[in-house]
Amino acid sequence: MELGISSFGEIVPDHVAGKAVNAHRRIQDLLEEIKLADEIGLDVYALGEHHRPDYVISAPEVVLAAAAGATRRIRLSSSVTVLSSADPVRTFQNFASLDLASNGRAEIMAGRGSFIESFPLFGYNLDDYNDLFTEKLDLLLNINRNEIVNWQGKHRAPIRNLGVYPRPLQPEIPIWLAVGGTPGSAVRAGKMNLPMTLAILGGQPDQFIPFVNLYRQSAADAGHDPGKLQLAINVHCYLAADPQQAVTEFYPSYETVMNRVGRERGWSPLTRQQFEYLRTSGPLMVGTAEQVAEKIIYMHGLFKNTRFLAQVMNGSIPHSKVMRSIELFGTEVAPIVRKELGA
Repeated sequence: MELGISSFGEIVPDHVAGKAVNAHRRIQDLLEEIKLADEIGLDVYALGEHHRPDYVISAPEVVLAAAAGATRRIRLSSSVTVLSSADPVRTFQNFASLDLASNGRAEIMAGRGSFIESFPLFGYNLDDYNDLFTEKLDLLLNINRNEIVNWQGKHRAPIRNLGVYPRPLQPEIPIWLAVGGTPGSAVRAGKMNLPMTLAILGGQPDQFIPFVNLYRQSAADAGHDPGKLQLAINVHCYLAADPQQAVTEFYPSYETVMNRVGRERGWSPLTRQQFEYLRTSGPLMVGTAEQVAEKIIYMHGLFKNTRFLAQVMNGSIPHSKVMRSIELFGTEVAPIVRKELGA
């Protein structure tokens, strides 16, 4: 099983037109994190696209390209690319360029996005949320598989016998579908025989077993081999030397971020009791290397996933402590998991 890190690049907003010093520092920190992840032998680092003042990454492929020159082997992926409001031609070109710069390490994790700011920003109607994703995914897959493209859809001009360049070093750029638990998303990924990344942010992990089974059954019903499907599980994760230290350092940032998003969506405020439930019985991985490794192995027993992504949530946590958490994940958690799973 591959082990990696994902990040949305949380930031304290600068609220300026230029001289964005917080944004500058955050990007530099992210580049250091990716370099460290490569040095300690992790398999993938993924950056999520957002268009909000509290997240610094609006163009994952650009930041990943900056990381490509400072790394040697780690896979470089988006987490996610908001394909519904993107141009699939430009998305492919950007990631193909990343693939060439990184010697064939680029991946795309495509999703509809959990926030809606990109729709008015790029002139799309939110009522077309699902149709846009379906159509643009079809075009992106077409471009990925064919040098010369013939395609027609509803929401953009057709492409008639035109080449899309540059082409990647890999035969095809791996394209994963990012999902959050909607059954139709699992069916789509399975029928299309595409790798799937499932973000588990609440509830109990075993509640998602039927969802993963639906993914594999949909692939089988479409004539694909479900045994060859790739599945990633993505959860929030933070490590420290002892459990209480991990909780003390992580909880304030987690509470702030979750409640900020929750206010926008009408959720009840997160309580410490709910946090402790998520940490002990839910998907949240906050604790020592042994505790996190045990939970990763437990989830693998449930899902037989081929990849695990530990989502870093920086918030107000000092960068040095985030780096230490990543280091513990790579040097202590990874060996335990790999030995247990026979990797």
